[in-house]
Amino acid sequence: MKFLSLFFATLLAVILLPTPMVAAVTPITPGDNLVVEGIPPIPSDLVQKVERYTQFRSAGISSWHPTKREMLISTRFANTRQTHYVKSPLATRQQLTFFPEPVRGASFQPTNGNYFVFSKDAGGNEFNQNYRYDLDTGEVTLLTDGESKNSRGVWSNRGDRMIYTSTRRTVNDADFYIINPENPQSNKLLTQNQGGGWYGLDWSPNDDKYLVLEYVSVNESYLWLVDTTTGEKQRLLPQKGEEKISYDGAFFSKDGKGLYVITDRDSEFSRLAYVELDTLEHTYLSKKFRWDVSDFDLSDDGNFLAFVTNEDGTGVLHILNTATRRFKRLPKLPVGQIYGIRWHNNNRDLGFTLISAKYTADAYSLNIRNNKVERWTLSET
Repeated sequence: MKFLSLFFATLLAVILLPTPMVAAVTPITPGDNLVVEGIPPIPSDLVQKVERYTQFRSAGISSWHPTKREMLISTRFANTRQTHYVKSPLATRQQLTFFPEPVRGASFQPTNGNYFVFSKDAGGNEFNQNYRYDLDTGEVTLLTDGESKNSRGVWSNRGDRMIYTSTRRTVNDADFYIINPENPQSNKLLTQNQGGGWYGLDWSPNDDKYLVLEYVSVNESYLWLVDTTTGEKQRLLPQKGEEKISYDGAFFSKDGKGLYVITDRDSEFSRLAYVELDTLEHTYLSKKFRWDVSDFDLSDDGNFLAFVTNEDGTGVLHILNTATRRFKRLPKLPVGQIYGIRWHNNNRDLGFTLISAKYTADAYSLNIRNNKVERWTLSET
């Protein structure tokens, strides 16, 4: 009896004591492909302490509702980023899409907002398809062929059509297709292209022309105009015979007489410029900044141009009055990266995503009339 008591006492000691002691001192062993010199052993329990700092959530603005002060955002609640609805600053995030694959962007129908269009692939194959999500029913409808690689596309000003690129004709070439998302059967080829570097940018104010970018390299790209009825394509910038120039984004002015573009023409920096369509003369709007312009958007009424300069790795927001060419005084924002800027149709609220050293990425808005900054999401860390 005394022997059994001693046996169980010894067994209990073995179970309770050695295991945590071994776990606490067991170092992490690098793989055979790494040669480690001068680095002290890393205890395995350090992984558990650090792990909670590697788990965090972020959010970014996807689209403003056209008539309500509400927005779609992209964030991750489980394993993949999905589309959520936020109806006011810091309101509950309502998840709308539930897929094993991440949803890549979403944009409201731009006049009444009763549905939005989003993209996703299948199983990580990167062959994105476009879908319509009806807010009233939650029904999801496939808009593309289900096989080719497609871009999400750009809305017309009237909100009755989208133009997007698809590789369905040759697998390699990104052609332009036009569709009324409310009628998937309206889907048709608009313009054939060569190569995969074609991107839609903007519709002209009366929706008869479509502005597109042909990307060749970081130092060479071209702007084209496409007739939205016939599909006829005309190269606009640079003109034939001119040196290689980079254009990175463009919008039509509200009167349709010019373009706002980002270009490195005549400069070592990517600058914001206004281009007269009749003469193709460039007027540089950001020449006082010795930094690259990284993002921009034009308000719906055409009166304000918001853009971001990359200043020593920090994003700085600027707003230019397009009539007076004067800059608005803005409130001081946290030091970080600013991207995804989007004007609301009310021409007052500017949405953007901001990430800083202290905070993960979240959606914000700036009211340009009273300079009030509001945070729309508060992502957990």
